[in-house]
Amino acid sequence: MKKKVLFLSNHFITLYNFRKELIEKLLKEGHEVVISMPRIKDDVFFENLGCHIIDTPVDRRGINPLKDFMLILRYIKVIKKVDPDIIFSYTIKPNIYGSIASNILGYKQICNITGTGATFLKENFICKISKILYKISVKHAYKVFFQNTGDLNFFVNNKMIKENYDLLPGSGVNLNQYTYEDLPNTDEINFIFIGRVMKVKGIDEYLECAKAIKEKYKNTNFYIAGFIEEENYKDIINEYHNKSIVNYIGFQKDISSWIRKCHATVLPSHGGEGVPNVLLESAAMGRVLIASNINGSNDVVRDGYNGFLFEAKNTFDLVDKVEKFLKLSYDEKCKMGKNARRKVEEEFDREIVVEKYLNSI
Repeated sequence: MKKKVLFLSNHFITLYNFRKELIEKLLKEGHEVVISMPRIKDDVFFENLGCHIIDTPVDRRGINPLKDFMLILRYIKVIKKVDPDIIFSYTIKPNIYGSIASNILGYKQICNITGTGATFLKENFICKISKILYKISVKHAYKVFFQNTGDLNFFVNNKMIKENYDLLPGSGVNLNQYTYEDLPNTDEINFIFIGRVMKVKGIDEYLECAKAIKEKYKNTNFYIAGFIEEENYKDIINEYHNKSIVNYIGFQKDISSWIRKCHATVLPSHGGEGVPNVLLESAAMGRVLIASNINGSNDVVRDGYNGFLFEAKNTFDLVDKVEKFLKLSYDEKCKMGKNARRKVEEEFDREIVVEKYLNSI
């Protein structure tokens, strides 16, 4: 039977990067797709596919009770207007406030816990409020997808979920878009950090590691690709860039061209990831992975097989793992890169995710 599917999203880019294959498949099978998200000028990709877009402002990071209450009212209005057979949501606000709205109206919603960010890294007021909000919203959703077992177990242990859950291999990776290529066979060894520049992403450890390694290994380069999210890092990044310790290249639309130039991707995140897409995309291209041993990252990285795991927030351990990588022969590095591609082919193909959603419909 043909269904009317409503997507609740907080941003065009995330929906385009990680859900477009699902939306294309839904449309191909004849389902009607409506997307509720903040409208961005000139981004007509989904309209051209045949989706109907409802402009819905979402304050992605702010914590304002009045704005959040207004978002619930907007979602109630959208759901009533669309009258969907099923609702898909991603990220914390569409998950929580969308679920409250769909529960009030009696609609089926499938939430995707794409990671918890910094919400549960510290036991503070925000953490306590978030637990309460999950219990009164997502706990009563039709189904909840998790991207790693660590997050799933945390929700179960804190009674934030019932038996209505399932596990996904992250957002998966498009293996046709991110194709395997051999590592550059050059004297210089290139590392890249991909993500928002902020403390919780481990940027301090990356900068300190780059400084320590470059003092000892002159043939290394450390790239940073991403927006500077926290203002206090602007001067710090500029200083490291001007001293040629790192090369800050900013946000890159075509990140694959930069991954291609590098030998390894470094993700020193402190936690709160789902399954990091930067690791999946880098692995798909045959790059070695060096990541902190946290939920999600350790689902992708098998220590010594396709990369190295190090203790989160431990710069010395990160430096040690980078040195281990540098001491490998070119053939040994290539073997790790091939193992990285093999692992995502077997476990993280985005088609697996698409099929899970289609089956839920």
